[in-house]
Amino acid sequence: MSRLQGTFDGIRQRGTPGLVTYITAGDPSLAQSAEILKALDRAGADVLEVGVPFSDPLADGPVIQRATERALEAGTTLVRVLDMVRAVRADVRAPIVIFSYANPILRLGEEAFADRAREAGVDGVLALDLPMEEAGGFRRTLADRGIDTILLVSPTTSDERLRTAATLGSGFLYAISRLGVTGARDAVAPGAREMVERIRAVTDMPIALGFGISRPEHVRDVGQWADAAVVGSALVATIADAGDSPELPARVEEYVRWLKS
Repeated sequence: MSRLQGTFDGIRQRGTPGLVTYITAGDPSLAQSAEILKALDRAGADVLEVGVPFSDPLADGPVIQRATERALEAGTTLVRVLDMVRAVRADVRAPIVIFSYANPILRLGEEAFADRAREAGVDGVLALDLPMEEAGGFRRTLADRGIDTILLVSPTTSDERLRTAATLGSGFLYAISRLGVTGARDAVAPGAREMVERIRAVTDMPIALGFGISRPEHVRDVGQWADAAVVGSALVATIADAGDSPELPARVEEYVRWLKS
């Protein structure tokens, strides 16, 4: 059983919503990203998404775009992100998912990336802009190394493509609740429940629902339909507000405990 499968089995057994947290690695530094991952784990985050900064983050809103710019200016690369994950892996209980655009992975080479990810203790990979139709070979490369392939689906994903995602993907499906770019919102998207119900009709794979989650009531609402809520921009904004202050890990831990409350 993979670490992700065990985690989502536990979420379903306990009957309370899971929480998937996203950070941009290297913001404000890779050393501090390692401490942030430990703080997230202490606070009870169920899955840790580690974002690889990329020069053209087209799916991301201004908060994550600015974090990406800071991380790139600090010299963050895919290889350095994997080295950071390897260094912190023994201190973190939660599964770790690498969240990347396809280009950094292709530039390193799929085989080389998969080998390094396995050595680092990565549990899953989400290649954001890798077309589903081209994901079969990448999935096999990861599966050969015991790594789950996380696929992303949206409100415009057809039922046929949902079935394809359920067949190709493993670990969990990442469903985005609205179209557009990432960013915190005041309320969960009105079509979120319908989105999850469409996925449930074709697969029993765990579902993590994201885009716009920023408050405990959002996590509660999402937990009525999906297995877990994903918080990204609001957490990245919390990190940006704290900057490189010594209080950064404590601020992160406090925020995640509040979300889970």
